[in-house]
Amino acid sequence: MLWRALRRFGQKLVRRRALEPGMVDTPLARCLSTLDLVALGVGSTLGAGVYVLAGEVAKDKAGPSIVICFLVAALSSVLAGLCYAEFGARVPRSGSAYLYSYVTVGELWAFTTGWNLILSYVIGTASVARAWSSAFDNLIGNHISHTLKGTISLHVPRVLAEYPDFFAMGLVLLLTGLLALGASESALVTKVFTGVNLLVLGFVIISGFIKGSLHNWRLTKEDYELTKAGLNDTDSLGPMGSGGFVPFGFEGILRGAATCFYAFVGFDCIATTGEEARNPKRSIPMGIVISLSVCFLAYFGVSSALTLMMPYYQLRPESPLPEAFLHVGWAPARYLVAVGSLCALSTSLLGSMFPMPRVMYAMAEDGLLFRVLARVHKSTHTPIVATVVSGIIAAFMAFLFELTDLVDLMSIGTLLAYSLVSICVLILRYQPDQEMKTREEEVELQEEKTPEEEKLTLQALFCPLIAIPTPLSGRLVYVCSSLLALLLTVLCLVLNQWTVPLLSGDPVWVTVVVLILVLIFGITGVIWRQPQNSTPLHFKVPVVPLLPLVSIFVNVYLMMQMTAGTWARFGVWMLIGFAIYFGYGIQHSVEEVKSHQPLPKTRAQTVDLDLTSSCIHSI
Repeated sequence: MLWRALRRFGQKLVRRRALEPGMVDTPLARCLSTLDLVALGVGSTLGAGVYVLAGEVAKDKAGPSIVICFLVAALSSVLAGLCYAEFGARVPRSGSAYLYSYVTVGELWAFTTGWNLILSYVIGTASVARAWSSAFDNLIGNHISHTLKGTISLHVPRVLAEYPDFFAMGLVLLLTGLLALGASESALVTKVFTGVNLLVLGFVIISGFIKGSLHNWRLTKEDYELTKAGLNDTDSLGPMGSGGFVPFGFEGILRGAATCFYAFVGFDCIATTGEEARNPKRSIPMGIVISLSVCFLAYFGVSSALTLMMPYYQLRPESPLPEAFLHVGWAPARYLVAVGSLCALSTSLLGSMFPMPRVMYAMAEDGLLFRVLARVHKSTHTPIVATVVSGIIAAFMAFLFELTDLVDLMSIGTLLAYSLVSICVLILRYQPDQEMKTREEEVELQEEKTPEEEKLTLQALFCPLIAIPTPLSGRLVYVCSSLLALLLTVLCLVLNQWTVPLLSGDPVWVTVVVLILVLIFGITGVIWRQPQNSTPLHFKVPVVPLLPLVSIFVNVYLMMQMTAGTWARFGVWMLIGFAIYFGYGIQHSVEEVKSHQPLPKTRAQTVDLDLTSSCIHSI
């Protein structure tokens, strides 16, 4: 009895949603074009980081080779982006990684993904709002911060901010109102700000190539000594490294690439527009690929211009572009840079706020969050309750909290979502057609099922005879993918925690790594030999299963870089989430409601009833 109860409970945790064929009816307005999605993706990804991050990485980590860092980071991000693009073509609905997990790996993982996406978007919104407020305050001489610190100063270090940020709170509430008006209005504002931002960045790139010098990519120690001699404040100089194009070596490129990876985070907001895009199966893949390409060109161009305009060791990480223009004698250009920075922060803020209510709406519609969050306004066709609730929470956090220690939580949530989407692509590519069937069809299939069962043999592992996926090959890939995810996690843990003994050639750890790699390659070979689903899509990830596995490895390895404190906060957030799921979601899930509905009569029973009715009628 206990075993049956546990089995039923376990089945609830892994129950999956069926894939709906084609576009479904939705209460949301299908009003977004491909251009709208590109603007949303570029605006979310190409935030204020392009004005700050390039200087920070170039000065302390990579020097002029920052351009290679952005290339490596872009390639890593493209791996996740391609997986999102395939799912966008396959599942054109709101919910992004949450929904992709639900249809592939089950309800518990789906809730975990959605819950962490909500956290990422809330923290992202609040932190960008405070950055916008700080940037504006800096432009007007820091009058706002000085006034508030002197009147309403808060004294809870590492928890509350130095002062309550009324400006950031008001900005979030204002944009919440804009989002509530409709998706098309939000998209229009995003396009305007993104266009201005790209024009400013275009000016920066062209200026850098005009006023820059290739000599700044070939600096030597003599240049460093001459600079020191000409400056009174030598403390402002950064470390020289070995000079040249790669002053901090290959290790510097890797450290810089790990930092630059987060500059490409944000494109996944496009995947939440599945029920508001006019042609999601085409627009979502195109929007993701184009926006990542535009962002890479912008980051690559700005970092090139910056390091050409002035020596990397003289850059000021907090304001590299104004300093560079001052260095080449174009001081007034810093005002244009300030305008571009505020536009970038505005689009980044909208990009963080736009997907947040969509994920809440998708989870509430499935019953995993409170149903009221799924309410859609009849006139604006927006998830009005989810929009208002998420906006109020983000505004409250921007108003009071110190967000520095919480920003890493964004990374965990985002990287976890990227990893799960990659696993889902890997699993779903090898499944039989998952087109949604009515329950009557499922019963008929059960009746017509032949007693002959597929058997798992050595031939089924490496040389399957059937060229299309079968239930057996689908289950085999599911198990193999789960094992690969576990092995890749263990490998990343070993590489992160026991780097020193590995590099010193410790035979125990070298043997462990070799054994893990042999298992990974062997299981990957099994997946490679299985037949793939040939359902035509507007976009498919190439070189499956290799690219999704590389994406999983990169994402998990980056997650392992987080501190113990960050993982502790992540654990607290997940405890709150599981309390909601096991206290509410598991009972109110749409799949749970379906499971309690009476099964339709089988075809044989229907025939018997019809015959009985005919007999009674004739009597």
